[in-house]
Amino acid sequence: METILIVDDEKNYLVVLSAFLSGEGYETLTADNAHRALEILASTDLDLVLTDMKMPSMDGIELLRHIKEEHPDLPVVMMTGYGTVEKAVEAMQLGAFNFILKPFQNETLKQIVKKAVDAYSVLKENRRLVGALETKYHFDNIIGKSKPMQAIFDTIQKIAHTKATVLITGESGTGKELIAKAIHFNSPRRNKPFVAISCAALTETLLESELFGHEKGAFTGATAMKKGRFELADGGTLFLDEIGEVPASVQVKLLRVLEEMTFERVGGTRTIAVDVRLIAATNKDLKAEVEQHRFREDLYFRLNVVHIKLPPLRERSEDIPLLIAHFVNKYAREANKGEMTISPEAMRFLCNHRWPGNVREFEHAIERAVLLSKGNEITLDDLPNDLMSFADLEIPIDWQKLSNLPETLDAIEKRLIQKALSLSNNVQSRAANLLGIPRNNLHYRLKKHNLL
Repeated sequence: METILIVDDEKNYLVVLSAFLSGEGYETLTADNAHRALEILASTDLDLVLTDMKMPSMDGIELLRHIKEEHPDLPVVMMTGYGTVEKAVEAMQLGAFNFILKPFQNETLKQIVKKAVDAYSVLKENRRLVGALETKYHFDNIIGKSKPMQAIFDTIQKIAHTKATVLITGESGTGKELIAKAIHFNSPRRNKPFVAISCAALTETLLESELFGHEKGAFTGATAMKKGRFELADGGTLFLDEIGEVPASVQVKLLRVLEEMTFERVGGTRTIAVDVRLIAATNKDLKAEVEQHRFREDLYFRLNVVHIKLPPLRERSEDIPLLIAHFVNKYAREANKGEMTISPEAMRFLCNHRWPGNVREFEHAIERAVLLSKGNEITLDDLPNDLMSFADLEIPIDWQKLSNLPETLDAIEKRLIQKALSLSNNVQSRAANLLGIPRNNLHYRLKKHNLL
């Protein structure tokens, strides 16, 4: 329960405001002067100060200055009469969250208080999450408190000190290379090379040369001897990304290296011995590839000594607030933007989005939002427009009544409008943009479908 301190020298206001805000679910404290308010502030964890502007001895402006010196982030809402509007503007310049003119409607006060409390809550949560990232909810650069991620951290800790070959699977963008690096840098090999190669990026001939090296004159263009990745990774770790794309001829040679830790360079005869830990990764189902005779079964078993399966981001949504805090903090620091927060609407959208591109897509979206945000708060408008999608829209259609075309089209139109409103957090102008129609057209259709 959020705690609000109400400060006013008119005791009737204290009674009325305390009763109203208590009825809205807040815990309230009262002070009939600024000095008493500062005493309460020194001993109480508050979420908002609601103070009158004009008070004897110390007015609301002076109280605001004291509060901002000790608690710069604590929101302060000023109450003022019509005769002191200029003072209210001064208060805003000094850091007040907002001001409200007396006499005011309860609904107006309710909205201002809720907005201030919500903003402070998000700020505190961001700070808590950043602190958590630096303690229990991280493993090197991997972030997650969800059960699947904690199980993966546990596996890394158990196998890091061994020489066991590891197969990492998961959708693109889930962070397979980060897991490989975590294994390497938490192992006795941490001071030796970590060498990575994408098997999908090279032709068969080039891949063989990149893995095992070649001798001078081994093929056209081989003007000098070149060491392969296995040699370069000697004593350390070799990470083979997209292992499922390795051609059959290279699979045979790769199996031999894994079994004997020896090989010859392309065009060479000298046998070279290495000490390399192999970690492989793929977004393919290698077991299915084996069944389709596209991947060697013996190589699959040799790679699959320890299997780590990374969950997609949509299956560990409880990690998203941690990732938000981490990436916002990272890119705000890089852009010299100071401390940044994220609005409750943007937070809800990011947590509910399915993220088909997983953490990679998520990180790029946060980076863009930080760089393009106008102030120190990321809002829904700062997020990439292409995140707003109708791809997962479900439209129930009675196929038996499909001949009634106008009725069917009305049902589809209504669902599209509802989805647009959901994606835009009920901001009609944004929903209209998503639908590609003018706002007055949307308003007409809202009335038509009884959605107002």
